Amino acid sequence: MRIDKLLANMGFGSRKEVKTLLKNGAVQKNGDIIKSNSLHVDPEQDVVTVHGERVEYKEFVYLMMNKPPGYVSATEDTRDSTVIDLLEPEDIIFDPFPVGRLDKDTEGLLLITNDGKLAHQLLSPKKNVGKTYYAKIDGRVTEEDVVRFKEGVTLDDGYVTKPAELSILTRGDFSEIELTITEGKFHQVKRMFEAVGKKVTYLKRLSMGTLDLDPSLELGEYRELTEDEYHYLLSITNK
Repeated sequence: MRIDKLLANMGFGSRKEVKTLLKNGAVQKNGDIIKSNSLHVDPEQDVVTVHGERVEYKEFVYLMMNKPPGYVSATEDTRDSTVIDLLEPEDIIFDPFPVGRLDKDTEGLLLITNDGKLAHQLLSPKKNVGKTYYAKIDGRVTEEDVVRFKEGVTLDDGYVTKPAELSILTRGDFSEIELTITEGKFHQVKRMFEAVGKKVTYLKRLSMGTLDLDPSLELGEYRELTEDEYHYLLSITNK
């Protein structure tokens, strides 16, 4: 990889700004000053420093966010703030994007990465990655609903959902539930409950597969995935 591309990718400025760093002798490779912007380096083998500080190169970023309400799951939007607006500059430089989407008013687990291949695999219907939600429902959720969800319900556009696992946490005119689905249709959880005459008033995603939302993350906070979490995602995509 060219040194100017590496440094630009890691947030040291535009190609022009990086060229100035090189010209001023601020960049070293394995202890030797580099002044040529076209010099190739191996990020895995070479030690690159800028002003004496080592550049830790990484190609991909994998972030877990506790998405707050009021933000759209997109990289840009003309009307609303996006989940990318919540990221620090050192993470934005990787051009990450949300994996799938949570509705604007929905909270909870959102994976953000720039690894397009992994994102595609996670969202592939063939992988059957379960997504579990907690919801508050305006309406009495019954065992009949549990059966109907397990069989698949017909949405307003005629689409029949795949089998879903519905658990009733509290019963009454206002119910609390957990629901696991393996699809990601537009407003799917809300539309599934509308199909049985009920309304979702609060929705939060708890997990994707066995990747659980970190309970220590406040709304709007995020962190990098741990090694174990990352390898779990790889295990899904390699099935």
